[in-house]
Amino acid sequence: MNFVESRNLQFEYIKYDDETDEKTAVKALKGVDINIAKGEFVAVLGRNGSGKSTFAKLINGLNIPTDGILYVRGLDASKEENIWDIRQNVGMVFQNPDNQIIATIVEEDVAFGPENLGMKPSEIVKNVDMALKAVSMEEFRNAAPAYLSGGQKQRVAIAGILAMKPECIILDEPTAMLDPLGRRDVMETVTMLNKEEGITIILITHYMEEAALADRIIVMDNGRVAMEGTPREIFSRVEEMKALHLDVPQITELSHIINKSVNSFPSDILNIEEFTDAFKYYGWNKAFHHKKENASPKYNKPILEVKGLTHIYGKETAFEKVAIRDIDLTVGQGDFIGLIGHTGSGKSTLIQHFNALVRADEGEVYFKGKNILEDKAGLKYIRQKIGLVFQYPEYQIFETTIYDEVAYGPKNCGLSADEVDTRVKEALAFVGIGEDLYKKSPFDLSGGQKRRVAIAGVLAMKPEILVLDEPMAGLDPYGRDEILGNIKRMHDDLGITVILVSHSMEDIAAIADKILVMNKGSIAMYDTVDNVFREPERLTAMGLNAPQLTLLFKRLKDELGLDIPVNVYDVEEAAKILISALKE
Repeated sequence: MNFVESRNLQFEYIKYDDETDEKTAVKALKGVDINIAKGEFVAVLGRNGSGKSTFAKLINGLNIPTDGILYVRGLDASKEENIWDIRQNVGMVFQNPDNQIIATIVEEDVAFGPENLGMKPSEIVKNVDMALKAVSMEEFRNAAPAYLSGGQKQRVAIAGILAMKPECIILDEPTAMLDPLGRRDVMETVTMLNKEEGITIILITHYMEEAALADRIIVMDNGRVAMEGTPREIFSRVEEMKALHLDVPQITELSHIINKSVNSFPSDILNIEEFTDAFKYYGWNKAFHHKKENASPKYNKPILEVKGLTHIYGKETAFEKVAIRDIDLTVGQGDFIGLIGHTGSGKSTLIQHFNALVRADEGEVYFKGKNILEDKAGLKYIRQKIGLVFQYPEYQIFETTIYDEVAYGPKNCGLSADEVDTRVKEALAFVGIGEDLYKKSPFDLSGGQKRRVAIAGVLAMKPEILVLDEPMAGLDPYGRDEILGNIKRMHDDLGITVILVSHSMEDIAAIADKILVMNKGSIAMYDTVDNVFREPERLTAMGLNAPQLTLLFKRLKDELGLDIPVNVYDVEEAAKILISALKE
């Protein structure tokens, strides 16, 4: 029996042009034919703007089809009288948890859905306990959501849907803000609900390792279905996925590259276990040896220093929580630091102290040797020199045109019109926004473009330190690589010191020089990329992980005795090493 069935499904929305006041119909779905069986686990992939979320909202009854046929649980989703029944049985977790949390206490928020479905009190208690445990938030059941981190809020939002025990759960990028352990916990929960409870799962994700857990993958592009098949079938088509600006799991790409040189080696491997078994079966040169030097720590003149920093939220209230405690940190001029840590470890709180957006309860922050709070009139200068891009950079946008958005900061610094114009054009050119878009509304841009505009707005202030709080969250692989490339160029070409917060170990490994690891409000590690990632067990204990290639190489080294380095983060480099190690 099909839980979802669509035929020539179409949806269009009305777009308004602020300049001409004209309305334009934009087709988000252009004829989608999809069947999803009851109890199936389906992953939906696609670029930002490909129609994934639109399709999900139609299944959930949040939007009504413009044309075509859509049946959910056998009910016609185009008829208003069926919408309540559909929404009762199809729960949806959105990208941004702030859009779903409505109560002042975590436990009450999770109970809100079951209460409105009329469940018995004993059943509500049982389901709330199950849901909080599933997302590892039991200890926060009496906390106020306002004091939680972005990732913790997302866990609460997921728990609120789980507690309703719907027949189908749609998850739209549910783990975008979670740490590696949090992602794993959520996916284990989702898989358990699917296998043991028979709940139909529709997962929209940009994490290919998550999609690999599904029964089937649907790839969307430009409002249509581009590919469909099992994870192994879809991910083995590496070139086609790349052409759609999507990824495959690193392990799959690695096996695909090796297969081109060693034809008998499998090309469709999905995980580390499969790869290790394949390597063991194929055999390797026992005398093979490959050595790679660890990167030496660089010392740069200090530009930012933190001494004895402590911050407590809700001090002397029932919600008192120590966010960071006794932090000592030195950042060198020109450093590129990757900041990682489990959800709620204090990352966002720490970086908001760097330009005094948040004031410490104890301790000081120094910029070029001067306390940033010493002269309160000088805070304007500090915030020019230490630019902060938030978790959702598009939320920083408010002007009517892209040009005005980027010009806002320089204008408020009292610069001349010519200087403002120069800065705006330089900043937008640097992030790849052309002059043909200057008068366009930033709200009409894609997610990746909005983030580029937000970064340009900070860049136009000519900062010496750029702090980015998970700027790639929720972006497709193409958008992610675009943002990462811009950040790397800012560092290399402009000499800007960069502090990048991310939950992607692969991104951090590819771009950073040093890694700062936060754990429970304190600094746990602060060292080179190689030195931090050579201790995956320690990272795992803190809710983190090492990059997938590092974990693979460590397993091949420990389990098979292969004499290879573990500080390998690039797929092409990894393939060259392993091809050389395989027997002829």
